[in-house]
Amino acid sequence: MGTSWSLHAASSAPGLAAGVQAAFGRVTRQMSQWEPDSDLSRFNRAPAGEWQSIPPEFAHVVAAALEIAAASAGAFDPALGAITERWGFGSAGPVARVPGDAPAAERRVEFDAANSRIRRSEGAALDLSGIAKGYGVDLAAIWLLGQGVRHFLLELGGEVRGEGIRPDGQPWWVDVEMPPTASIPPWRIALHDLSAATSGHYRRGFVADGRHYSHSFDPSTGRPIVSGVASVTVLHRDCMIADGWATALTVLGPQKAIALADAQGLAAAMVVGDREHVSREWRAMLG
Repeated sequence: MGTSWSLHAASSAPGLAAGVQAAFGRVTRQMSQWEPDSDLSRFNRAPAGEWQSIPPEFAHVVAAALEIAAASAGAFDPALGAITERWGFGSAGPVARVPGDAPAAERRVEFDAANSRIRRSEGAALDLSGIAKGYGVDLAAIWLLGQGVRHFLLELGGEVRGEGIRPDGQPWWVDVEMPPTASIPPWRIALHDLSAATSGHYRRGFVADGRHYSHSFDPSTGRPIVSGVASVTVLHRDCMIADGWATALTVLGPQKAIALADAQGLAAAMVVGDREHVSREWRAMLG
């Protein structure tokens, strides 16, 4: 997945690292933009309008992505693949200059849950990078729990899931990553059967003509976000849901994002400049 991972487990069972790596590998083989033979890459190359059968894990992530897309009124858009490719955040690699605006085209991905198949409109290409990494954490965590490993902290590229407690009886404490330009002290969170995902515009991007262009895109404009949001952290039982919603909320300004988090019952914290904005559920967890 182009990043590192770590596991802290209160277990001496053999083969844990190999099992976790195998779970991540399954996600990569199915949902990676960068693997030309992945199910996602083959779907994006297939003719528009034709139904394509997909594996159950892939279908599970597509269903969640489309649910978040609908609930966020399109702030999360899994059909942005053609746009992210044009801006140098896909398999083709970085671009030398800022691309011009692409011709308007319908971006639509349809999911037939009963038959586990999807199809796309001509202007759509799947990009699940805003949610698949979180699912990878969940898939590996489910495997660990199935092996009888009840107490562990699993991290993949900044997305984290904690199960049970540490051997010393303490919860799994993690510090939320803060943007490098912020002077705000990091939140410290106890992950007990809980996941945390952070989306930040500073993590990936490029500079052109003295301006930083983020890897986070506003689906309404097809361009990198200009909301002023530096980072969003979401807590949820499932890392996939935390990951997807962190991506969606990053697109919105602080007022709309926090209002949406409150409406969805999400524990979310946002950094804008040197100011923090938190949802009701986040404040309730502080108590």
